[in-house]
Amino acid sequence: MTRDPVPATLVRVLQAARVLAKENEAAAVLILSEAAYDFSLVQKEVGHPNLIVASHIPDVQEAAKQDEIEVIALSQEPQTRHMQVSQALLDAIADDLVQTGARVVAVYSGFDREAIDTVSLINLSEHLAKLTTRDLQRLETQVPLPLLRRVVDLAVEVGREGREGKKVGTMFVVGHHRKVLELSHEGVHDPFRGYSRKERMVSSSRVRESVKELAQIDGAFIISNDGCVMAAGRILDAPPAELTLSKGLGARHWAAASISKATNAVCVTVSESTGTVRIFQNGVVVLRIEPMLQAMKWHDVDTEPPAEA
Repeated sequence: MTRDPVPATLVRVLQAARVLAKENEAAAVLILSEAAYDFSLVQKEVGHPNLIVASHIPDVQEAAKQDEIEVIALSQEPQTRHMQVSQALLDAIADDLVQTGARVVAVYSGFDREAIDTVSLINLSEHLAKLTTRDLQRLETQVPLPLLRRVVDLAVEVGREGREGKKVGTMFVVGHHRKVLELSHEGVHDPFRGYSRKERMVSSSRVRESVKELAQIDGAFIISNDGCVMAAGRILDAPPAELTLSKGLGARHWAAASISKATNAVCVTVSESTGTVRIFQNGVVVLRIEPMLQAMKWHDVDTEPPAEA
């Protein structure tokens, strides 16, 4: 594979990143690249063992893999640099390349798209991937958007807060509830059984608090299209046929993928280990939200350019 030369201006940016990463004990250096450099040379200039290359260009991804550098494949959809950096950081967290409380130095094209010219220090403990209405509108589903947003927000709260100081994992299956009930069975005595429909609406703050408490039990919450909690603690029986999931996802995620493949329901899971919320549709993860506390903050850092050799 033909490699692009590493320009002198990029070398200076990488050296600045090296100083910044060392001074702030950064867990990784992330570079957004549109050129297939010799990434072993890039890593040498950065001087950090954990270099991550993010790109939407297959040749760049392949070059990094050949140099045994961690790679994050970005979406090819038009995005701002801010959104690309955010997505790369979320993927890095999801792939266990960095932890949620770490600091990362990001190197990217901030002003001139043709040249990498910007270095940012990002504290991931201050980063929040907020789910927007526009994100949900991309889903082709019969589940009403306000209901789906409410359930996702509830899942994010469970992932972030846990219960009584302990991490909690759970699952919500929204829509197509009759078919979902057919493809599941009772794992525990249903705590919602016997209540009126009005008393089981997820729009009620009392119901949402009950859901947070009951999230500690095994099984899924089944929610109808009008927002009624039809059951809790259901064990899903849909077969995991023709499914492919990322390495590391457990039984809860396989069950979510399976039921969303077998029905028209949308499934929302909360990972017990990380608090990550994933939305499944038609057997695949379509959205992911990380359970962090505040909005991303970008820190401007004044640095002196390295002295000429």
